[in-house]
Amino acid sequence: MHKTRLEAFSDGVIAILITIMVLELHVPEGGDWTALRSIGPTMSAYVLSFVYLGIYWSNHHHLLHTVDRVTGGMLWANLHLLFWLSLIPFATGWMGENHFTALPTALYGVVLLMAAIAYYVLEQTIIHAQGPDSILKKAVGRDLKGKLSPMLYVLAIAATPFSTSVSEAIYVAVALIWLIPDRRIENVLSRNEA
Repeated sequence: MHKTRLEAFSDGVIAILITIMVLELHVPEGGDWTALRSIGPTMSAYVLSFVYLGIYWSNHHHLLHTVDRVTGGMLWANLHLLFWLSLIPFATGWMGENHFTALPTALYGVVLLMAAIAYYVLEQTIIHAQGPDSILKKAVGRDLKGKLSPMLYVLAIAATPFSTSVSEAIYVAVALIWLIPDRRIENVLSRNEA
């Protein structure tokens, strides 16, 4: 299988997930600021999840640029990632509708943690298939952001019974860490082409 099929399928799934999330946003009743404020938690959960899905879409795009051929392991690792990403709309809706109470906020963190682990598994599957001179391995290096994120998710999940505000701040912080465009893969691909 060529990587364009895998890329197109993954792009389609992520686009559908974003569409599902926006369809879950309900128009507030009333035309004043109070009415708009009533959907504040739902809207803030949506924005955070939109950013996360955008980050995954962007990094997945760069990740697949290092792939020459797709293996069966890559297909399953990619489906594993898409499974966890597909739970983001549910976790987002539950967290937003319940105004960031402990259990929905913890579940949101579990989904983010599992998506991060699934992304790592996909990354390692690609590296394994490429062999010892893997372009992706050169690009990710020690992958400090990739190792730090799951630890922060675990910390956020553990904090939810005590303070969901701390958990929310950690989720936002991780998103901000990844929001800065990651040029590692682009730089390695440019060097290889030169």
